[in-house]
Amino acid sequence: VQLQASGGGLVQVGGSLTLSCAASGRTVSGYVMGWFRQAPGKEREFVAAISWNGGSTYYAGSVKGRFTISRDNAKNTVYLQMNSLKPEDTDVYYCAAKESYRSPITSWARGPYEYDYWGQGTLVTVSS
Repeated sequence: VQLQASGGGLVQVGGSLTLSCAASGRTVSGYVMGWFRQAPGKEREFVAAISWNGGSTYYAGSVKGRFTISRDNAKNTVYLQMNSLKPEDTDVYYCAAKESYRSPITSWARGPYEYDYWGQGTLVTVSS
């Protein structure tokens, strides 16, 4: 599975941005998909995850209520809608895939080690 994240860019505080993660190589309809972010010199941080059919989602406390993860299995794509962006949301955002039908999505999905495949990252910069 190859993952290609896109949609990053420069946005002002309070603005919105939607990231996309397109999968290729095989269908990811049987995969848990996650978004993580990482700043230079820091550990990779969990952002959100979604179950194989989109029926269960889970968010980090820092983004809950502002970010929405969704997926379109027909397009083999996962999205991260980010609203009310803050300077502290500035990071490189990565999508990841874990072959699993496990649901519901809870804290177990927070660990980067859970995931089998990773995209290359897309930079989000929130300016004040």
